[in-house]
Amino acid sequence: MKAIIETGGKQYGVNVGDVIFVEKLDLDVDKEVVFDKVLMANGIIGNPYVKGAKVVGKVLKNGKSKKIKIFKYTPNKKSTRRTQGHRQPYTKIEITAIK
Repeated sequence: MKAIIETGGKQYGVNVGDVIFVEKLDLDVDKEVVFDKVLMANGIIGNPYVKGAKVVGKVLKNGKSKKIKIFKYTPNKKSTRRTQGHRQPYTKIEITAIK
């Protein structure tokens, strides 16, 4: 059973039992999450979403990804260097059912 869901402005192709990392959701660990925005389920393509289709998952973890460093530099100017770091928050979800 395959499905394509939309969450956090991104699309994810999922199967039952898959573990995915999505943009941070305000849910606690071991809570159930239901995705209503299903673009495709079991070969049925929606316009834009499949009516009545749902993908159910379980929240495994909330966390932050590895730090990336951002360095901005403008040549030929004095003191125009800037270093910045960023850690993107995420939610780890295990897909339990496609309905």
